Amino acid sequence: MTNIAILTGRIARDPDTRETKGGTNVTGITVVTDRPARDKDGKTYKDENGYTAKESEFHRVTCFNGLAKTVGQYCTKGQLVSVQGRIHYTQWEDKDGVTRYGTEILADKVDFLSRGNGSGENDDNKDAPEID
Repeated sequence: MTNIAILTGRIARDPDTRETKGGTNVTGITVVTDRPARDKDGKTYKDENGYTAKESEFHRVTCFNGLAKTVGQYCTKGQLVSVQGRIHYTQWEDKDGVTRYGTEILADKVDFLSRGNGSGENDDNKDAPEID
């Protein structure tokens, strides 16, 4: 049995990097992916500009150790990335005693498909690792 997730999308906000009490580096990013929007009959439709309408989905991605350092240092909002990892489900009780559930991708690999904010205007990541 296999649990593999592959996402390609843009980073929604700048990475959130921290270090645990045990010294593990952890970086969280949110990756936005798009898919064609569908009407009540299940058919795709055009937006007001004549393009196929899209619906966005936001995915929490967590990176650890060396990958966390690299992603925290070189990734920025708007950057196009490809993430490979596994789906992880969590369950906890909030302060009111309500059971909450969450889903995230625990990343094994993050490829930088663009640099900087994705606009091509301000390339702040000149020293980012090259991706083949």
